[in-house]
Amino acid sequence: MDDSFEYEFRMIGLKIAYYRKAHNPPYTQEQLAEIVGTSTSNIGTIESRMYKPISLKMLFKIAKALDVSPKDLLDF
Repeated sequence: MDDSFEYEFRMIGLKIAYYRKAHNPPYTQEQLAEIVGTSTSNIGTIESRMYKPISLKMLFKIAKALDVSPKDLLDF
């Protein structure tokens, strides 16, 4: 597995978790998963400290669901 961007994917996951919890009202992982059309376990894996690459399409869907700019999820 090419892990040349492992740090960046982990930071994106942490940002998603942050904005999910900061959303008003806060979303559970299950709620966010339903909104973006994925599984709860996929959201959990993306947010965890595990190395989980995500597509740009998924990044855009998550950003829209959280009412943030995709840039906000990439700004670390």
